[in-house]
Amino acid sequence: MIFATHMQWLLLRAETISRALVNEPGIILADEPTGALDSKTKKEIIKLFADINEQGKTLIVVTHDKEMADAAHRVLNIKDGHIE
Repeated sequence: MIFATHMQWLLLRAETISRALVNEPGIILADEPTGALDSKTKKEIIKLFADINEQGKTLIVVTHDKEMADAAHRVLNIKDGHIE
């Protein structure tokens, strides 16, 4: 049952990303888009976001994932409520 629940959660995440992209927004906000994903799926999401950015879209991503942050053009760190 745990496996089925995890798979449903992953499908829901994919559906949420798809819905966000279908209307072709100029700005995409993503809160922990790679959280709890396996490494293969995480790489696919990072590549998808890079491709979207290359199309001129702006992505604002909140993450604790170093690999996701390393893929960004600009990183702002927030510590104790202040931008560093």
